[in-house]
Amino acid sequence: MTSTRRSILYVSDLAYPAKGRRYCDEDIFLTSRLREEFDLAVCHPLDAAALMHSFDAVVVRNSGPVLNYQARYDAFREQAAADGVRVYNQLSGKGDMAGKGYLLELTAAGYPVIPTIDRAEDLGRLPDVDTYVVKPKLGADSIGLEFVARERLLDPAAYGDVLVQPRIDFRYEVSFYFVDHTLQYALYAPRPDERWALEHYEPTEQDREFAQRFVNWNDIAYGIQRVDACRAPGGELLLVELEDLNPYLSLDALSPTARDAFVARVKTSLHGLIGEETP
Repeated sequence: MTSTRRSILYVSDLAYPAKGRRYCDEDIFLTSRLREEFDLAVCHPLDAAALMHSFDAVVVRNSGPVLNYQARYDAFREQAAADGVRVYNQLSGKGDMAGKGYLLELTAAGYPVIPTIDRAEDLGRLPDVDTYVVKPKLGADSIGLEFVARERLLDPAAYGDVLVQPRIDFRYEVSFYFVDHTLQYALYAPRPDERWALEHYEPTEQDREFAQRFVNWNDIAYGIQRVDACRAPGGELLLVELEDLNPYLSLDALSPTARDAFVARVKTSLHGLIGEETP
């Protein structure tokens, strides 16, 4: 490693079998472009804690659901924070990197989210629909997700470390991709049954304000965030999740020009993080 180039430990589970996505392709592309300005090494998430002190920053990308290695991930976070390791995304995020409990907080605060509860006594706060979604608070990639009838949710034993939401008959899903606090591009799935068959989406000013509101709420100065939303039957957007841990970026759905612009913005963001004073 030279003294003029900064170094990055790029964390990814290249072999994780993601549904409808190829993590390895995205990470091969990103690492090839980041190497233009940084000395870079790639490692599996389980090796990050042992290697991170030899680099200027750790970039956590397609690392797979941390639910599969929660204790090791928690230890990595604790050690990185204690030792002042610069992690990208910054570990201060309040979205998915801290579990999905933020959906309760945002619901209570009146944000435009799919209404969410975690107690039987709050069931009356949800719309009366035929089917509800039950998902683990620490879930990811649809692991543990269930569709249940209202009758089952009348029993307090149906709750625990889970969240409950009404099943929304949405028109489509749309994702907004941010670097730091700036929107870079948006993609949508016009067919609800094909979540990862994504196409270019041109957001309206109202769409932009919707997504920006959640990024502004989150506590990340440097990092990549994906705001996932659904277009409800009434036409409004509702937040599905705020992915601030390791959001897949669907870069293959972008034009070469858009990909280049995104990579340039990420490089600038990383230089900014590395140039920060040690926490």
